Amino acid sequence: MRHWALFLLLAIGCNIWQIEAEFFTSIGQMTDLIYVEKDLVKSLKEYIKAEESKLTEIKSWAEKMDQLTHISTSDPEGYLGHPVNAYKLMKRLNTDWLKLENLVLQQTSDAFIANLSIQRENFPTDEDESGAAKALMRLQDTYRLDSESISKGKLPGAQHAAFLTVEDCFELGKIAYNDGDYYHTVLWMQQTLRQLEEGEPSVVTQAEALDYLSYSVYQMGDMHRAIELTKRLIAVDPTHLRAKSNLHYFKKLLLEEGQSDQRMDEEFYQSQSKKEVDMRPDNYISERDSYEALCRGEGIKMTTRRQSRLFCRYHNNNNHPRLIIAPIKEEDEWDSPHIVRYHEMLSDAEIEKIKEIAKPMLARATVRDPKTGVLTVANYRVSKSAWLADDEDPVVNRVNKRIADITGLEMETAELLQVANYGVGGQYEPHFDFSRRPFDSNLATLGNRLATFLNYMSDVPAGGATVFPDFGAAIYPKKGTSVFWYNLFKSGEGDYRTRHAACPVLVGSKWVSNKWIHERGQEFKRPCGLTEVD
Repeated sequence: MRHWALFLLLAIGCNIWQIEAEFFTSIGQMTDLIYVEKDLVKSLKEYIKAEESKLTEIKSWAEKMDQLTHISTSDPEGYLGHPVNAYKLMKRLNTDWLKLENLVLQQTSDAFIANLSIQRENFPTDEDESGAAKALMRLQDTYRLDSESISKGKLPGAQHAAFLTVEDCFELGKIAYNDGDYYHTVLWMQQTLRQLEEGEPSVVTQAEALDYLSYSVYQMGDMHRAIELTKRLIAVDPTHLRAKSNLHYFKKLLLEEGQSDQRMDEEFYQSQSKKEVDMRPDNYISERDSYEALCRGEGIKMTTRRQSRLFCRYHNNNNHPRLIIAPIKEEDEWDSPHIVRYHEMLSDAEIEKIKEIAKPMLARATVRDPKTGVLTVANYRVSKSAWLADDEDPVVNRVNKRIADITGLEMETAELLQVANYGVGGQYEPHFDFSRRPFDSNLATLGNRLATFLNYMSDVPAGGATVFPDFGAAIYPKKGTSVFWYNLFKSGEGDYRTRHAACPVLVGSKWVSNKWIHERGQEFKRPCGLTEVD
């Protein structure tokens, strides 16, 4: 056995040596290596070409982003004040930069990827991108903007050019669709088709847009138009199985309703395909009409007679020591309930300091659940806020003292100075500042919110007004000024006329700070009235 094994090993060894010798000395066999090497060189060139193409794309992206960030960083708040820019920033950081990350994910780019991966922890999420999209749609509704105006960035007061691509419009439509918002799906899929028909190049196809549009129109209850759009979808893509199934289903529903499939001629059909849907969704809250109208500057009930009762004056609060030499300028904004504006309340330096302190502390603003009393976020209040105590900085203490001097009210029981920033579509829908019966348990010590002192810390190019739907007033932000009103009658009963709202910011960034002044400590500063509504 051993001999046979030894013979076998020798035989194998000889064969290996023979193969190796022939391999390295045979020109015929070595020519195969030439072609192998040629194939390797070809593959290397393809790799280099692919790398160069990738680098060209990355370089083009870098140059585009360099120009964009140069513009955006020159005036960050002004740039982000345009809601289209704010939405596209969310979209870029959540989607486009991720695509770039995948593009450059190679060993030679470890440093960049590591940095990008670290930075992505602070990037917007899908929820943030969706929120920005919904904010655009909220602005679209409140200010009655058509999709084309938004897409082309034609907004009042906008300082920076901005536009939406076909892909952007399509993504807005998809976000609305996924949220069950067929009304806005229709609006943005129509805009997608409009821009495709105008010849804008895009990876989005007409069939994709028509697929969403036809079904959303059906969900909105327009069966005839859903059929026509589905027919158009089939004409564009005859292999679209779902469209054929939907068409059969839509026609069946019409027959069950006793209606016929009326064919429209081409001219009428084309007008329908470009038609901007103007109906509100079924769950639209009609009571918001007056609030939204005031936000647009409509329905303001300022009459000549009322205007004649409004005056400007120097206010020193009964010769208050700190206001004798430097009284503040007071202007009547409304007669009943009495709302006043104080001019030059805050200096630019004070405003910047307050913003500087508040920025790191900003968090999503909350409201108190009337049933549970627990603070929670709500979709009707979209802003970020921070609470500043007197000892945060001398500026905060100084501003609080100034509020006390002007109003003559006690600040010991007042809430901390709340700083709020309203960004894209930021709003606070109609609400009362005071608590209604039964009162929250936290009011047992401090009492109800007697008065509101609201400081405007920025100008707002468009939108952002403070409106009072009950009596049709709109007060517009003006940097450095403040408005003041009482939420309660002297009897302690709530003044329901003071229900107010912060309109969505259309263009710009709205900064405000407010002081809610409570009842306790005001007994001798604002005595009770003789009647319930004094």
